[in-house]
Amino acid sequence: MNVFPDFGSITGLHSLREVVGAALMFVLVVSVLMLVISAVAWGIGTWSGSPQVSTKGRVGVLVSLGGALMAGAAMTIVNVLINYGNTLS
Repeated sequence: MNVFPDFGSITGLHSLREVVGAALMFVLVVSVLMLVISAVAWGIGTWSGSPQVSTKGRVGVLVSLGGALMAGAAMTIVNVLINYGNTLS
């Protein structure tokens, strides 16, 4: 018995792609804003000699870069799985 999803019958697939695209854009915009704010905090903490502020800024930069990397990787993984699923027969 072969049971596979029929993606051609899903009428909301286009709107789902728009929602996912909008969510990815939101994540990337927040990540860039977080990167800028954290880089400024890192610079101010280093300039003023405050190791706590400098460390928090550095962690914020790494977290924002990691979030952007994971968002891009998640989109790639989902696309690979959808393409792989379409080849199953």
